[in-house]
Amino acid sequence: MIRNRSFDIACVALLAFGIALVAALPALGRAGIVVPNRNDSYLEELFRADTMHTIDIEHDAWNSFIDQAAEERYERVDVTIDGERLSGVGLRAKGNNSLGHVARRGLERYSLKIEFDHFEDSLSYHGLDKLSLDAAFQDNSYLKNYLALDMMRFMGVPTPATSFVFVTVNGEAWGVFLAIEEVEDTFAERVWGQDHGMLYKPDYRSLEDENADVALRYIGDDPELYPGIFDSARFPTTYADEVRLVRSLRMLAAGSDLERAINVDEVLRYFAVQVFCANLDSYMGSTGHNYLLYENDGTLEMIPWDYNLAFGTYALGRKELPDEATPYVNLPIDEPAATEILAKRPLFTQLMAVDEYRARYHSYLDELVETYVSSGQLAQTIAQARELIAPYVAQDPTAFVTYEEFLAGIDAIERFCMLRAESIRGQLTGDIPATWDGQRQHPKDLVDASALDLADLGELSDLDQ
Repeated sequence: MIRNRSFDIACVALLAFGIALVAALPALGRAGIVVPNRNDSYLEELFRADTMHTIDIEHDAWNSFIDQAAEERYERVDVTIDGERLSGVGLRAKGNNSLGHVARRGLERYSLKIEFDHFEDSLSYHGLDKLSLDAAFQDNSYLKNYLALDMMRFMGVPTPATSFVFVTVNGEAWGVFLAIEEVEDTFAERVWGQDHGMLYKPDYRSLEDENADVALRYIGDDPELYPGIFDSARFPTTYADEVRLVRSLRMLAAGSDLERAINVDEVLRYFAVQVFCANLDSYMGSTGHNYLLYENDGTLEMIPWDYNLAFGTYALGRKELPDEATPYVNLPIDEPAATEILAKRPLFTQLMAVDEYRARYHSYLDELVETYVSSGQLAQTIAQARELIAPYVAQDPTAFVTYEEFLAGIDAIERFCMLRAESIRGQLTGDIPATWDGQRQHPKDLVDASALDLADLGELSDLDQ
């Protein structure tokens, strides 16, 4: 009788342990203690930085696809990636401003999306569900996205994988593109595990609209007030999901309990890279877009996306903005946008209002400058990428620029980064003002970038050649 009772107690204890272990698996996975059983081999297959990968697109009506590219409609094609063929994947053109400019000029070099499971639910590329092929629009160096995302990765920000690919269409050369892992299901599971939160890609409705929701401003408790966020959800949302995010925006607006509403450390790291790259086509710019928003249990994070107009080149061709390099090389780290824009960007301004967070943000800028740029890693990354892609750019039949302009772009982006690092170092030590007023009062303290021509990094007029 005693033996049976002991056996029953042991069984109950074992059952309780099993239940507790199952309940803890998501947390253990996020902590790296238990590795989830999922296929991430696409990282090694397609996203090796030392390899020029190849993608061949087979499409019987490619000319028709190009003619209708602006409709952004998926068409069924076959693709061969590094010799491995996949049949029945979805392909469409992508872009916003870039797609319109390419279409209006009658050009053919569109950025593309490949969705492996668009037509066949079970289809993937070694676990990857979707990728983008970036066409280097307004990027003579072919490196803006690649370099900015490498910096994000270096600073510990959750970042999509990237690699260079040479694309052919029906066996004929098409051009050098940057493959970018799409920030959707596969990315979310890879970074946060299967028990991940929600993802959104906020975007403006029109340039004339206030777009307060995209700027992450609290405008009321009703989720319907935030179409710029919830209409772009990467996963199906519930009302509870929406209420939870709105509550985070309310807390952000009040500047209270920020550690609960924001993953402060991750966002500060994100802003350190964002500000270094002087990217005004972003949350810190007039449009307030080009980022992804991750929410988990009411806490928000920023995920990087789209840097083809970074490194001071958003201004080119805009009469209201200066097109010389010096203002962007010296972009104030404490006010990295126009005053009227910063007043409407609470995710940055509320964090900077806390002395501890501002100091930590400064420390991350210092880390980026000293351990990525000044240490030689930046130069090495650029040199390796140049060596890898240069022979292919030389034979890129759809390139927006000449090979000589590509080489000038490579030199220009490295020069911009070195000058930017010099300015940020001076701003951190106090030798260069870190605010607009300070820089206006002491213009001689600024780093002189007048010898750098931002047009070498890419401008719209390149498309008209």
